[in-house]
Amino acid sequence: MKWFLGTYTSRFNHRHKLFGHLFSGRYKALVIDGSGEGYLRTACDYVHLNPVRAKLLSSEQALKEYSWSSYAQYLKPPPKRPLWLRVDRLLGEMRIPQDSQAGRRSFELEMEQRRAQETGQPWTQMRRGWFLGEETFGQELLAQMGGKMGEHHYGMERSQSAEDKAVRIVREELAKAGWTEEQLALRPKGDPVKVMTAMRVRQETTMTLKWISQRLHMGAWTHLNKRLYEQRKVEEGNIGS
Repeated sequence: MKWFLGTYTSRFNHRHKLFGHLFSGRYKALVIDGSGEGYLRTACDYVHLNPVRAKLLSSEQALKEYSWSSYAQYLKPPPKRPLWLRVDRLLGEMRIPQDSQAGRRSFELEMEQRRAQETGQPWTQMRRGWFLGEETFGQELLAQMGGKMGEHHYGMERSQSAEDKAVRIVREELAKAGWTEEQLALRPKGDPVKVMTAMRVRQETTMTLKWISQRLHMGAWTHLNKRLYEQRKVEEGNIGS
């Protein structure tokens, strides 16, 4: 996809004496919750109805007439479809029991009805998010990723992963100290446990001083910054001695 969006675009523009972006936006891939709660259908609807939103079909043309989509393949019997195209999950989420002629016709009619209802509704989570599903699904993904975040992950994934790790660190330190969240809020903002917890979060994640100070009830971020500076000086002195 990187080659397609870069090299191919440059060659296409050169060949046709054009300039600028050939494709709208960067390529992205969402992780979709396969629980059967409708998230796969949402993603498929978004893709299959793209030519409608882009006004690439006239009102007289059926949705299946758009050739640059897999939608038309869903309407064919299994022997005439590509082997890699799996339709049972989507049909299941649409409550269509069988991949039969009647089932495929039902699918086509429902998609044409969806097409008629298309009003350009905002697809915020599809366009800006990095997963599609319940919040718990996202938390499970973050836990699985752990420290395996790579250069190709989106900024939102990185920030959510860092915050998830920071929250776990705070919980671990609270458990070590035998504190509850209520006790954390009542303790002095310069409490040594708070300072050491803040130090660990700062060292092991990319969370900001503002986030850490608010999460640990340590007052202004400038106060936290001063405390961390003092703690580093103490640690450096201990190492030197």
